[in-house]
Amino acid sequence: MIYAGVDVGGMSIKCCLATEKGEILVKDSFVTKQGITCAEMAEQTADCIKAIAKKAGVDLKEIVSLGMGTPGTVDGKKGEIVYSNNIKLEHAPIVAEMKKHLSCPVYVGNDANAAALGEAVFGAAKGFSDVVLITLGTGVGTGIVANGHMITGKGGAGAEGGHIVIRMNGAPCSCGNRGCFEAYASASALLKQTEAAVAKHPDSLLASLWKEKGKSGIVPFDAAKAGDKAGLKVVRNYVNYVALGLAGLVNVFRPDVVLIGGGISNQGDYLIKKVSRKLNSIVYGAGVNPRVKVKTAELKNDAGLLGAVALAVRGADA
Repeated sequence: MIYAGVDVGGMSIKCCLATEKGEILVKDSFVTKQGITCAEMAEQTADCIKAIAKKAGVDLKEIVSLGMGTPGTVDGKKGEIVYSNNIKLEHAPIVAEMKKHLSCPVYVGNDANAAALGEAVFGAAKGFSDVVLITLGTGVGTGIVANGHMITGKGGAGAEGGHIVIRMNGAPCSCGNRGCFEAYASASALLKQTEAAVAKHPDSLLASLWKEKGKSGIVPFDAAKAGDKAGLKVVRNYVNYVALGLAGLVNVFRPDVVLIGGGISNQGDYLIKKVSRKLNSIVYGAGVNPRVKVKTAELKNDAGLLGAVALAVRGADA
């Protein structure tokens, strides 16, 4: 069977056709026009799906269903993007608009929630029914799967774990609040923390690499791996922030596995082992309850697409 997946982003919209096993047959993308309307998005997305289907020699009638992962608050039951600051849409009836162009069933969900479902269906959490996924990028995205189903909350506004407050009156967050998990554990936050450490330790290897390699989240890790004290301190503090935010999610949902994705997850075991060690020392019942399994997310650049495909495969049962 063939399913379609659509990953909507502020910069581009990616489309694919895939099997029920998550094998991508063909994919393409187009630029997200600034100020795009819901109707325009639906028409352009449908055109992209039609084009890749033709390229793959697939009749549109063969597409069982289509899943869409979009940023922001998404009400899957109503089939609408309630609010997305990235693509400037409010109460956009995307499913109804898509059905004007394609005859197959269409399902929509938040992109981070869909990515978590994708990892559970096709990726690092395959076989597990309770999963927490965080993505460490510009922000901290979170997706939660409980008993095999996405946790979305009323009106699709739930599962925003990046905005759990971990420090009262702390660092300002892009959401307008202060002290959010995202304000300390995102890649953006890591850059700020590194910049502050460079200013405090101008003669450190960290400062030298910062100047040589540019402002990159890789720099503190490279400095730490080389034994630089300033780099080690930045990484240690960052790991603590990641673990602290995760501990709140773990204490509520107690998942089978915690997955870490996003650009920072490319540090692999160097990051994962440190986060796992810290997390398992501060969660409720540490030393008594079973240890929390922490892994790197597997789907990488295709996480959004395969999350959308998982939505299509699961349909109303997602």
